[in-house]
Amino acid sequence: MLAEINYDELGKRIKNLRLEKGLTQENLAEYVGCNTSHISNIENSSTKLSLNVLLAVANALNVSVDYLLADQLNSTSTVLSQEIIKKLNKCDDKDKEKIIQIIDIFSK
Repeated sequence: MLAEINYDELGKRIKNLRLEKGLTQENLAEYVGCNTSHISNIENSSTKLSLNVLLAVANALNVSVDYLLADQLNSTSTVLSQEIIKKLNKCDDKDKEKIIQIIDIFSK
């Protein structure tokens, strides 16, 4: 069965990531190489984005395309694990020890 992309969810995910990174729609549009209204239309699911724009958005937000589509994939566990590893690689050893303690609490 052919899966349909939920552009509403994709737009929300892009918007949330953009805001988390402190970017305006204008900033993201500059990185992507499109105009601000196109980013607005993507975030509001008024338009579908091409694969080229999806890739450019992922690169601009420093995430994988899989991450942008994670809630729509059948195998989100792998994507989430990859994102956790990517974030862990940025932590120092002291922070990693704290994270292990937190994971231990949740895994009981």
